[in-house]
Amino acid sequence: MVPSLQGKLTPNAPLAPLVWFKSGGTADWLFEPKDVADLQDFLANLAPDIPVMALGLGSNLIVRDGGVPGVVIRLGKAFAKVERVDEVTLNCGGGASGILVSSTARDNAIAGLEFLRSIPGTVGGFVRMNGGAYGREVKDVLIDCDIVIRSGEIATMPLSELGYTYRHSDLVDGCIVVAARFRGQPGDPQAIQTEMDRISAAREASQPLRSKTGGSTFKNPEGARAWELVDKAGCRGLAVGGAQVSEKHTNFLINTGAATSADIEKLGEEVRTRVKAHSGVDLEWEIKRIGRT
Repeated sequence: MVPSLQGKLTPNAPLAPLVWFKSGGTADWLFEPKDVADLQDFLANLAPDIPVMALGLGSNLIVRDGGVPGVVIRLGKAFAKVERVDEVTLNCGGGASGILVSSTARDNAIAGLEFLRSIPGTVGGFVRMNGGAYGREVKDVLIDCDIVIRSGEIATMPLSELGYTYRHSDLVDGCIVVAARFRGQPGDPQAIQTEMDRISAAREASQPLRSKTGGSTFKNPEGARAWELVDKAGCRGLAVGGAQVSEKHTNFLINTGAATSADIEKLGEEVRTRVKAHSGVDLEWEIKRIGRT
């Protein structure tokens, strides 16, 4: 592929171990760049017809059983740094987890980023999809982000150019979010920790965090809650193969053991069908589904 790689390039790489559902096929290629310059060089030298996608912590994702064509790019430790810029701003690598961002904010007495503690993913993922929880979204705290586009060029995108709506941005397919700046406000570390503990306890009590799941499955429709629509349509505990609608939180699908990705996706579509028949609402997938069936 590219003769001067510094990162790690793996052909036919199994993706199931890297995603929360623990299901799915292989990537034609998995590339783990050494740093931003290595990523730029790789993309600049990659044939333009080869598709590219980023993989973070593997939440919010169904990798289909036929695998993923092209190159999957996984940002490792070099992209997981979080540093204070000023009294209320953090510069965060695209591979940093929401837990690391919120904890670093606490350590630097920066409030307002506690909700990121509850988003099961990396900065790159939740910046791309305007991730949110507990009444806040990325758009409420983001200043700008750095992206490497498919040609290998790097650009900084301010919040105003991202076209954020609910769980959506206008970032183009194939671009990789390598860093972002988040702004909070001055706060007390103890109060920040208390809020993080509250959020953590609320998630533990209401979500199947110890199961193989992908996170929230469907977007909340305008004026409604997805879990409630799923529950009222009689889907709590519904199963297809090894996949099941969580008994604990009906907007979560779980792999009970040996589910295929086809099982999980088929179950999600069955839920959508039943909700449509019961309430007339077309549920939209929040979980991204990628690859060959």
